[in-house]
Amino acid sequence: MTENRNFNNITIVLYRPRYPENIGAAVRAGYNMGITNFCVIEPDDYDKNKILKMATHSLADAVEGIQQYNSLKEALSPFHYIVGTTARLGKHRHNLVNPSQIAKKIISLADQNKIAVLFGPEDRGLTNENLQYCHSFVNIPTAAFSSLNLAQAVMVICYELFTAQKTDTLSHIHIPRLASRHELDEMYIQLQEILTKISFLNSHNPDHWMNNVRSFFSRLELKAKEVSIIRGICRQINWYAEKKFNDGLNQKNNSI
Repeated sequence: MTENRNFNNITIVLYRPRYPENIGAAVRAGYNMGITNFCVIEPDDYDKNKILKMATHSLADAVEGIQQYNSLKEALSPFHYIVGTTARLGKHRHNLVNPSQIAKKIISLADQNKIAVLFGPEDRGLTNENLQYCHSFVNIPTAAFSSLNLAQAVMVICYELFTAQKTDTLSHIHIPRLASRHELDEMYIQLQEILTKISFLNSHNPDHWMNNVRSFFSRLELKAKEVSIIRGICRQINWYAEKKFNDGLNQKNNSI
């Protein structure tokens, strides 16, 4: 197996896989292409014997090393760049690229950033809510019959990563660390609070209106320092709004 330092920061994330055989086959596909980090979230069935049957017993240590989580948010929190896979198209699935394009992007970021490639359940894929965690989306082009087995989809992406790594000409260019998913989520919480307080967001359904804000910031690929600046601006707006409110109360009381 060819080793590459970029691959150490790339993780295949399987969200709610239905069949343990697909987990095993996905691990085998990844290892064929040099991808060795796997994460499984809320699987329907995590029968290790069935997983090993498809991964082959030579990858027993790899199966033991699979990270398991009970929450998508928790699992994705350490990653700096998250790619969501989708077979469906729509207005909420913008910034859509093909496997070759996303592979080049991932390889260019992987030296300084932890990357997650997120795959959804076999029967329905990732929902729009799941995709809110993602910076970009990848679609695997197919003919009339568009349904791919989970392991097949993993193999396509991993093959493109393997190919992109072989032809990478940007490894000498410094790519700074992006903000982690946890840092972004904390920023979004703070933004939603302040934007609701100043009536920029509809207080009856702020989550819906925040989708556009999230979409905008996701395209910017914010660095940790930039997130810190935005959060500082939010704190200052909040301080000023509370000060003006209290000044108004004091002025009203003094005039009585």
